[in-house]
Amino acid sequence: MFQLIELRKNVGLRPSLFKLEQTKAIKEVLNTKLANKVLFLHGLCIALHDILDIGDSYSFPGDAGSYTSVLFRYILFRPFEEEVLTGRVARSTPEGVWVTLGFFEDVFIPKEYLQSPCKFDAEDNCWIWEYADGLETHNMYMDEREDIRFRVVKVEFNDVARRKEHDDQLLPMK
Repeated sequence: MFQLIELRKNVGLRPSLFKLEQTKAIKEVLNTKLANKVLFLHGLCIALHDILDIGDSYSFPGDAGSYTSVLFRYILFRPFEEEVLTGRVARSTPEGVWVTLGFFEDVFIPKEYLQSPCKFDAEDNCWIWEYADGLETHNMYMDEREDIRFRVVKVEFNDVARRKEHDDQLLPMK
């Protein structure tokens, strides 16, 4: 579910951060830029794990900041296929169920992947699994704010606002 990824980035430090120790300033900049953001094709950035290497710092004419090449490891949320996770039903629609993990709100379970047989109750706005134990059928309601377990079928992080800026040029190390 959580992965460690090694990245290299040129980190710009504004003069207001010069009062901090360089390592602390770099950590602050990296967490501000990456935490709670999706790293395209990799996953949701959670937190900086550690800094492996800090290169030389450079400044450029007309710019008061300094720029440093930094090699670091970052913790990402990226579940693997077939992994079983526990979440809470956020809302239900006729198309499926939206689940929250607490720190990640965009888990969607299409109706095709819900337990079979099931039906959507438009009046209560929830899905009902019609569980048969051999003797009788029990209605198992998937109400909002109820915990559920689900198996990951596909992992897809959609980039809704991909920017073509220099800032997005984070490359995973191989």
